[in-house]
Amino acid sequence: MNYKQVLLGKIADRTAIVAVAGLGYVGLPLAVEFAGAGFTVLGLDVDEDKVRTLNAGGSYIDDVPADSVSSLVAAGRQSATGYYDDLRAAYAISICVPTPLRKTRDPDMSYISQAADSIAEICQPGMLIVLESTTYPGTTEEIILPEITREQLKVGQEVFVAYSPERIDPGNRQYSVRNTPKVVGGITDSCTEVAQALYQAAVDKIIGVSSPTAAEMVKLLENTFRAVNIGMVNEMALMCDKLDIDVWEVINAAATKPFGYMPFYPGPGLGGHCIPVDPHYLSWKLRTLDYNARFIELASEVNAAMPLYVLDKITQALNDQQKSVRGSQVLILGAAYKRDVDDVRESPALDIISLLRQRGAEVAYCDPHVPELRLDPETLISGADFSPALLRSADCVVVVTDHSAFDWREIAANSCVIVDTRHVYNSRDGDHIIGL
Repeated sequence: MNYKQVLLGKIADRTAIVAVAGLGYVGLPLAVEFAGAGFTVLGLDVDEDKVRTLNAGGSYIDDVPADSVSSLVAAGRQSATGYYDDLRAAYAISICVPTPLRKTRDPDMSYISQAADSIAEICQPGMLIVLESTTYPGTTEEIILPEITREQLKVGQEVFVAYSPERIDPGNRQYSVRNTPKVVGGITDSCTEVAQALYQAAVDKIIGVSSPTAAEMVKLLENTFRAVNIGMVNEMALMCDKLDIDVWEVINAAATKPFGYMPFYPGPGLGGHCIPVDPHYLSWKLRTLDYNARFIELASEVNAAMPLYVLDKITQALNDQQKSVRGSQVLILGAAYKRDVDDVRESPALDIISLLRQRGAEVAYCDPHVPELRLDPETLISGADFSPALLRSADCVVVVTDHSAFDWREIAANSCVIVDTRHVYNSRDGDHIIGL
């Protein structure tokens, strides 16, 4: 049997059942896009609450409207399960499981390994397996391929394996799964062809590369580029502070150059799953080859120190009022890692709050998107209700996330001192505002 032609036909006429393993910030938008393109989609997640919510037609991610999910569920084109065995009927499986770092900054491949092992148990001739999780170059060939072919299935003929890096940007209203170009690299040319055919149904533009390793490197280059440039501009902010220069004025003036310059902006630290984490996959891989990724390590050092720099600014602001950090009331505005999302993964707010608490401050936070915040496995705190009274009660207000829901004029009018890490204010807005 020509499994490639059979699979291509089922993709073309939308009779191929598509499965998505991992229904988080990456997997759920992808599953909804596939279902909207006419496929019957089965999502898998080990979180029973997610499975229950999706099967009831709900959504737990801001970027995925519940109306979209409910209409697809009602049409019978989308459902969820917690069992890999239910994926036996699928012709294509996209793996979107987490890939965190261990405390040692080494990649934790356990989720990918578990997914690969579970899929291998149900893998049949004519299946396409695509890894989307961000990882180090070589993962698809070293972890996914051996598992999928352990029953002697011939890759490129009986089973098809590829890597296609996710490019989800939570909260981005301009670019979604559909209009963000998709990079695809297969183990063989046939694997690439089949994977491209699948994603062409849900994505406007597909970029084919020569191998899964090249595709894995594409993702790491994208986010290492951002991490290194953010590290550079964060260090520029530190230098401008010592020179008593407004770093924002410098950046805005430099941005007027129409060539050879791209503006990046300083902040309280890196957040989200990608930029703080992904470069370390590359750094770790290169260490195994006796190579030191110097730019990555230096940028990580600078970016990781930014919460401490913010703490110094808070300490300075309190000292100017003849107050110490210990016993002061500090209000953190914004807990999510970026504007207008509910994602707190690697958020600098976590570090800033923990550092303040360690030094004896009474810390409250306010975030319209994050009602509760887990600082560590044992510590869960609830957000405060925003009000002028809350602002007036604080000895220092710290802008960590510049959500559009915040009324910045009201905040400025009711706060005795503000440490602004996001440049929502400028030097003309008052002497009680301290920027980076």
